[in-house]
Amino acid sequence: MSKQKRADLLLVVVTAFWGSSYYLSNLCLQELPPMWLTSFRFLTAFFLLAAVFFPHIRRVSAATLKYSLYVSLSLVGCYTFYGYGLTRTSLSNAGFICALPVVFTPLLDFVFHRTKPHRKLIICLVLCTAGLGLMTLNEQFRPRSGDLLCLGVAFCYAIDLLLTEEAVRRENVDPLALGVCQLGVVGVITLVLSLFIETPTLPRTPAVWASAIFLGIFCTGVAFVIQSVQQQYTTATHVGLIFTLEPVFSATVAFFLAGERLLPRAYLGAVLMLLSLVLMEIDWPPQERTRVKPAP
Repeated sequence: MSKQKRADLLLVVVTAFWGSSYYLSNLCLQELPPMWLTSFRFLTAFFLLAAVFFPHIRRVSAATLKYSLYVSLSLVGCYTFYGYGLTRTSLSNAGFICALPVVFTPLLDFVFHRTKPHRKLIICLVLCTAGLGLMTLNEQFRPRSGDLLCLGVAFCYAIDLLLTEEAVRRENVDPLALGVCQLGVVGVITLVLSLFIETPTLPRTPAVWASAIFLGIFCTGVAFVIQSVQQQYTTATHVGLIFTLEPVFSATVAFFLAGERLLPRAYLGAVLMLLSLVLMEIDWPPQERTRVKPAP
C-alpha cells in the first residue's frame, strides 16, 4: 500500500472518530455539563500528546504560546456552542451544520483579507442555504435553537482556521507545538468556566466513562496526531473530500445507534449540504485550494 493510500485510509478512520463524537458527546451530556465535558476531553488529549511529544514541546517559543491563546479562544467559543447546541437539535442536523466551516472560511477570508470570492463559492452558498433550510426550518419556518447554536460552531471554527493559517506561516511558530498547547489552553479555560457556571460531576455510569475517555483519547488526541502526521503524504483535495464524510458518519451513527429518523425533506437538505461541501473541496478551477482542519 502506498503512503498516500495509507494516509487516506487513516484519515477516513479519523473522520469516523469525529462523526461518532456527536453521538458519544450527546451520551455524555446526559450526565456531564457541557463545559466540564469539553475540559475533560481536551485535558485528556493534552496530557496524552504532551507526554508523547514532550521533547518536541519543552522549548516552545513565546510566539507559539501567544498564537495558541488566540486559537484557543476561538475553540472555546466553538465547543461552547457545540456542547449546548448538541442538546437542542438532532445529531444529524448538528453533524451537517458543524461541517460548514469549509463554507464560512472563504466568506470570512473575504471580509478580513478582501480575498475575492469565486463563482464556486456563490453556488455552494446557494446549495448550502437551501439544504440548511430544508433540514432546520419547521412548519412555521423557524429553526430550532440548537441549529442556530451549531451555526456558531461553524463560524468559530472558521475563525480558528484563519488564525491557525496566520500562525503557522510565521517561522517562529511550531505547528505541532501550537496544536498541543492549544489543547491544554482550551482545557484550562473551559475548566475555569465550568467551575464558575456549572456543577462539575464525574460520570455515573460505565457507558459515559467509556464515552468520555474515548472522546478525549481517540476523537481528540489520536485524531489530531494522525491528521497532523498523515496530511503530509496526501493532497489537500483528498483531505478535504475525506473530511466531508464527517456529517455522513454522524448521521449514520445517529440512525443506527440513536434510532434517529428525519423527515424526507431533511434528508434532501442533507444531500444539498453535502454536495456544497464536496464542491467547495474540488479543485474547480484547478488552482484553488481549501484549508481543512479537524471538527468537533
